[in-house]
Amino acid sequence: MTIKTTTLGLALAVSVFAGSALTPAPSMAGTVENLERERAIFIETLLDPDATPAEREANIETSKRRLVDLERMVLRDDSLIGRNTPTIKRAFANYDLTFLVHAAAEKNMSVVDNWLEQIGVTTQSLMSASRARR
Repeated sequence: MTIKTTTLGLALAVSVFAGSALTPAPSMAGTVENLERERAIFIETLLDPDATPAEREANIETSKRRLVDLERMVLRDDSLIGRNTPTIKRAFANYDLTFLVHAAAEKNMSVVDNWLEQIGVTTQSLMSASRARR
């Protein structure tokens, strides 16, 4: 072995090590984060102007099933006990917005109606709204 070969091998080993150190470690999202992500997808589906009513309804039903499962997972997640992060505090402080499907079922409302009620959109506010350009 020559010095040139050893130096090349050392340089290759250092670059591989440095490259592996720079790659991000896989992050594990918790149950609350997964629920928030699915809830955001649900709301995006509700507000999608390009979706036909049939597509929207199908996507809402699919998303509702996933939300039910994720809401149950959060409610049963023992690892959340004692964790006092802002995300977890906010999630449980806003039960009706965090657990959309469960809250709607408790109120005997549709999920969409429950969400609109929670954000303050009523039939009266929609009827009195005017369309204008900004």
